[in-house]
Amino acid sequence: MIDIKILRERPEQIRNSAKAKGVAIDTDRILELDRSARSLLGEIESTKAKKNAASDAIAKANPEERKTLIEAMRAVDQAAGGIDAQYAAVESELNELLLRIPNPALDDVIIGSSDEENTILRTVGEQPKFDFEPKDHQTIGENLGIIDMKRAAKVSGARFVYYVGDGAMLELALVDFGLRLAMKHGFIPVTVPHLVNSRSMAAMGYLEHGGQDEIYYLQKDELYLIGTSEQAIGPMHMDEILDAAKLPLRYVGVSPCYRRESGSAGKDTKGTIRVHQFTKVEMFGFCKAEDSVAEHEAILAIEEELLKALGLPYHVLNICTGDLGLPAAKKWDTEVWFPAQNRYREVTSTSNCTDFQGRRLNTRYRTEEGTEVVHTVNGTAFSGRPIAAILENFQNADGSVTIPEVLRPFMNGKERITAK
Repeated sequence: MIDIKILRERPEQIRNSAKAKGVAIDTDRILELDRSARSLLGEIESTKAKKNAASDAIAKANPEERKTLIEAMRAVDQAAGGIDAQYAAVESELNELLLRIPNPALDDVIIGSSDEENTILRTVGEQPKFDFEPKDHQTIGENLGIIDMKRAAKVSGARFVYYVGDGAMLELALVDFGLRLAMKHGFIPVTVPHLVNSRSMAAMGYLEHGGQDEIYYLQKDELYLIGTSEQAIGPMHMDEILDAAKLPLRYVGVSPCYRRESGSAGKDTKGTIRVHQFTKVEMFGFCKAEDSVAEHEAILAIEEELLKALGLPYHVLNICTGDLGLPAAKKWDTEVWFPAQNRYREVTSTSNCTDFQGRRLNTRYRTEEGTEVVHTVNGTAFSGRPIAAILENFQNADGSVTIPEVLRPFMNGKERITAK
């Protein structure tokens, strides 16, 4: 949620920033409701003062005067009930419209309408060269017996996967490696609830503008399955005032992630790139307002450190406004080279959400002047996609896959994955 004071002062700026994200907002209606809410709130406070004064007068009045005052107080109560009802209706509509305003992009974000306008900041590493036709990761994994999507489809449906044997060990090795590297940079490990309530999910900014279509919802329990552990870590400190001396507060969460992929019909139907469930190691930080840019850069540096350690060729994308999403004010993606597809594919991303989530979470930190809303940043340490990237980039002519050296200690020293 944005600071409504900014909307009052600069409505055109907020309207244009929303438009840059492809969202139309009616600032005139929002400001009209804001004025009505403040006016009605003034009447409510005035009514409370009248009731307090009447109560004092009744206590001091003689029996005859008391009867007259009580009748007058009943009239005030009746009027107050109507005002309260009006205020509740206005506040409800106002909050609903405010929640639909996306976080304005930072000034240095490129204005663009789609992912085609994202720009490459840098390219790192050399694409592998093969003296044979490289296979895709699913074919490699099935030939090695470490990926089984046919049985997963039998059990759960399309877009699910079993990692078997060395496939499971490779996934766990990447989780362990990503977790330990994040911890080295001051991130506190946390395992999170996989189900969160509606207030938590809404506060993180994932329910507006069709976002709920991507999320699994358990209607009977009124709970949402998380699509990233960020959605469970942020609400940890909901309605809290944090100690400024302990900021930045950095967490690294490990969890399965669940996504409906409702908007991906016909996309990536083969392979493990776009599945309904995958394991993810997610970095998340609470920080002071003046530190969020530096924290964002620090998370990107960790993501690049991970990819360099794995030896995967990648590039970093600066994401334009039209591809930012609701909560992010700035975002970078890293995309790794996939030889069989002859293209780079996203494997990690990192976003600076400024005070957008902190305001919705009501999470603050204390300063000498009072309290300030925290800024939040997030970024991927590991998701399932690097498994696919490793299989494709480190495949050998005999069908085996060379394990990146940095992962071998987590796989009992094994250097290659070979068919059993």
